[in-house]
Amino acid sequence: MSSSSETAATLAELKAASAGQLRRFYAAKASVNPNLSTPSIPPTITKIYADTLAEQGQRLAVMSVSEYQGVLQNFFVGLLRAKRIVEVGTFTGASAIFFANALKRNGVAGGPDADGNKPVISLELSEKYANIARQNFVDAGVEDYIEVIVGDARENLASLAGQTFEIAFLDADKPSYPVYYDTIIGENMLAKGGLIIADNTAFDCVTPYIGIPAPVADDAVPIEPSFGPVDKQMGLGQTEVIAKALHNFNEYVRKDPRSEVVMLPIFTGISLIRLLDA
Repeated sequence: MSSSSETAATLAELKAASAGQLRRFYAAKASVNPNLSTPSIPPTITKIYADTLAEQGQRLAVMSVSEYQGVLQNFFVGLLRAKRIVEVGTFTGASAIFFANALKRNGVAGGPDADGNKPVISLELSEKYANIARQNFVDAGVEDYIEVIVGDARENLASLAGQTFEIAFLDADKPSYPVYYDTIIGENMLAKGGLIIADNTAFDCVTPYIGIPAPVADDAVPIEPSFGPVDKQMGLGQTEVIAKALHNFNEYVRKDPRSEVVMLPIFTGISLIRLLDA
């Protein structure tokens, strides 16, 4: 997440932008339709970004999805005509609000279904962030769309076996990505034609491992050992551990005969994964 709006950059920001940055500003602006009955950018998102930055600091605030990423993810919600979404990693709730916003546009009603489940289930380890997110959901008017379950996401995701979702969004503990992925596939949680979206799969610390066999050996050396630490991007430590874990995950998915993946080199990498038999 940027501390400034991607869709409302100032003239000074635009003039100071590199060609790549200007392209991103342009693409973000060109992706927002001002005439939709349900807006592309949820009205409270700007305040949520500002509050998260003020209360959590820049190192953690960047864990929120940006406006542009939220709009992109919502495009997939509309494309798949999604009705239910599971999200691993709530933080302060921005991505879940984008998802709920898109479900509204799909005509999905809020509130629990016949089985007592809301349209979006978001898994969060921290009670602190869960409570912040819940208040943000109320402020955004989407509390009837989102249920937050607190605890170990590996266990809580497994407890959802028997439920199906059109979209699964992975954005939590990076070394646990393979567990989330295998649970979703192994428990048949992805609806036919559904999509797994894995965030942050091309962190700066991951890409130097290109061409290195997985699982990464302890003595493996990336092509540029001085790669940027992940904690500069998302407020996380253990750079090497996270880099190797994500590279291992990327290679695992790439070679998995059950699925097909396309990684988009935008933001810090987004992998779009579909089941070949779905």
